[in-house]
Amino acid sequence: MKTDHVIDTVGKFCPVPIIETATKLKELAIGETVTVIADDEGIKSDMKSWCEMTGNEFLGLYENDGEIEVYVRKALD
Repeated sequence: MKTDHVIDTVGKFCPVPIIETATKLKELAIGETVTVIADDEGIKSDMKSWCEMTGNEFLGLYENDGEIEVYVRKALD
């Protein structure tokens, strides 16, 4: 999936990928999208839960050879 921005959090563990995503989304306009690249398995459930709690849109994920790409759309200001 092509997104507007990419955040590489490979080698970082919870809660860093969520914190970096939250920080980046504050800079974005509603509707912009982000790919978060991680290798921490926790991102799969953590990002979905975080999106539900914050009102942002979890667009899905893709796994390839130990890396996980998670897609998020900013839904609220």
